[in-house]
Parts: sequence; C-alpha cells; structure tokens
Amino acid sequence: MRETEKRSTPLAKTLRRALTEAELIVWSQLNKRAQRGVRFRRQHPVGPYVADFACVAAKLIVELDGSTHRSDEAISHDQRRSGYLAAQGWLVIRFTNDEVYRQLGKVLDGIWTAVDARLR
Repeated sequence: MRETEKRSTPLAKTLRRALTEAELIVWSQLNKRAQRGVRFRRQHPVGPYVADFACVAAKLIVELDGSTHRSDEAISHDQRRSGYLAAQGWLVIRFTNDEVYRQLGKVLDGIWTAVDARLR
C-alpha cells in the first residue's frame, strides 16, 4: 500500500458500505458498463483522498456533490483536492446529487464522453 493511502484505504472500505442514494443510482449504471471493457471502481483511494468513482484506465474520477459541498470551506477543499488529483494525472468531473436525480441521462452522457476522450 502506498504511504499516502494508509488512511484513505480503510475509509474507502467504510464508504463502500454506505453509498448515498445518488451514488447508488450512478453505480448501478456504471457497473453495467464493466461488460463493455470499461470498468469503474467505487470509493477508490487515490493518495490521501477517496474518489466516489474512478475509471483507472481513463484516469477519470467522477465526484457526486451533495449539499455539504456548497460552503466556501468545502469548495476550497474540493479545489485543493482536484488540484492534487490533476497533478497525479487524473481528470475530475463533478455532478451534483440533484443532477443525478433530475438529469441522470445527461450525467451519464457526460461521464461516457469524458471516458471516450481520455481513452483516445
């Protein structure tokens, strides 16, 4: 295990057992696509952080943000986190839980468009 993941790996295991409703909805769709050769992992540790969903082959992270991500402090934390992940070669795309509930097709199209672009 990499040094930076010593704390994030146990947290990831805990989070996998407690997915939010929005995460369950998206996971049910991403998990179906594994049969097409593109595999996502849920609650995947990357350094000191845990990504909601990660496609390792495309180095793509999908984050679903609920209401806790709206404060100035949370926004600043998310920006630092995304900066760290980008420096590691990952692309981070974000959607709100509300987008998942109201526009699931658009969210999934955005994810698959990003996957395709990263795998080219």
